[in-house]
Amino acid sequence: MLFNSYIFILLFLPCTLIGYFVLNHFGKHTAARIFLIGMSLWFYGYFNPKYLLIIIGSIAVNYGFSLLLQQNERPISQRKFYLVMGLILDVGCLFTFKYYDFFVGSINIAFKENFTLLHLALPLGISFYTFQQISYLVDSYRGKTKEYTFLEYMLFVVFFPQLIAGPIVQHSEMIPQFREEERWHLNQKNLAQGLYIFSLGLFKKVLIADTFGKVVANGFKNVDTLTTLAAIVVSVSYTLQLYFDFSGYCDMAIGVGNMLNIDLPANFNSPYKALSIGDFWKRWHMSLTRFLREYVYFPLGGSKKGCWRTYLNTMIVFLISGIWHGANWTFIVWGVLHGVFNCISRFIKPVWDRVWKPIRWFVTFSIVNALWVIFRADSLQQAWIFLQRMFGGNDFTLDRGYELYFKLKEFNFMEGRLPFLKNLSDSVYWLYTIIFFGFAFGIIFFGKNSKEIRFKPTVARALFTVVLMVWSILSLSGVSEFLYFDF
Repeated sequence: MLFNSYIFILLFLPCTLIGYFVLNHFGKHTAARIFLIGMSLWFYGYFNPKYLLIIIGSIAVNYGFSLLLQQNERPISQRKFYLVMGLILDVGCLFTFKYYDFFVGSINIAFKENFTLLHLALPLGISFYTFQQISYLVDSYRGKTKEYTFLEYMLFVVFFPQLIAGPIVQHSEMIPQFREEERWHLNQKNLAQGLYIFSLGLFKKVLIADTFGKVVANGFKNVDTLTTLAAIVVSVSYTLQLYFDFSGYCDMAIGVGNMLNIDLPANFNSPYKALSIGDFWKRWHMSLTRFLREYVYFPLGGSKKGCWRTYLNTMIVFLISGIWHGANWTFIVWGVLHGVFNCISRFIKPVWDRVWKPIRWFVTFSIVNALWVIFRADSLQQAWIFLQRMFGGNDFTLDRGYELYFKLKEFNFMEGRLPFLKNLSDSVYWLYTIIFFGFAFGIIFFGKNSKEIRFKPTVARALFTVVLMVWSILSLSGVSEFLYFDF
């Protein structure tokens, strides 16, 4: 189910809030927990009920292994065996559904073989809930998990606001919240704050990300005909689409969590304000960065085993990050290049920190933007052609059709009532393109992250929430999935 859908906003969310808090109000706390699990499973299996068999099976197996790992009286060798077996099953399941065809297909091409492909549908959110459960297994082995019940563990995994596209949460920050009695009852301030943040995220997705998405889809469909200026516009459009799409989802997740009195961790900290690639990864997809740091980078030795080992560990982490994002050489190359630039960023840091900030920002943003092209491309060949077009510098014309993507029906409405705006748009060739990009960058540079907002219920904020919500709902058209659903 999509956050940006009528069934979620008008049916699923109200029913979930009413059912959960009514059951808790009458002291049926276990029933309320089961109800929330059931609604989360409905949310997850809405498009394909077959996904439920996979996720429920994964939960049962991982919980069983965690119980074995929590038995400290067992010999360490035996507990280590259970950990390895659990990790093999998790990674094996992820590999089978997400990477098997890519791996076998690459072998077929390289060695001219004809091994059979499975053509399995990728279960939604499998990368997210697999990593989440891996962290739980490792923490169980380390003795950091408590005696959680199966219902608590299941709710930790399937809690619908973060189930499909994150953030990747940890048991220590979620299960204790499910146990706190004061969170079982409706909190009007949290409800208002949640609606406010949800409306911001919905606006980001529907009005901003989806508008840039139309430009991106057209551009990557016609790579061979792109001019240099068109390629730049398309690449920056994807950079902005990805940000507003993913951060919009996370805002909506945090908003729904607030409505249910659950605090989800932040996943973004103004990443496009970054002044280096290292700084970018401290701000972008923070929950994934945290997982890779705590469960891959540190176990490899982190930065404690010398300079070259630090660079090697960094490259391993970014290789895993690239592979995690998708079964395509584009993601692997994207991850490796981010690793390379991260190592360079670390190496030149003493000198780089003395460079004028606007230059540091521009270089960082340009690198991130160019690498997003590889991330978005269908193949390395398409990415190479696109980058050649973008850096070719041979044609700085831009087809008039691009302006139409940014001329929303709201602008047409305003032109009909404000003649001077119509005259201005006729005289300024790219008026709405400039307005849209300026508006997007204005939010990125000057807007507060959802976790930075110090919410105070006011009449003005209530009206603003209603306007954003109604505007976004009226702008819903068709099914527009979130980009990270594919990862």
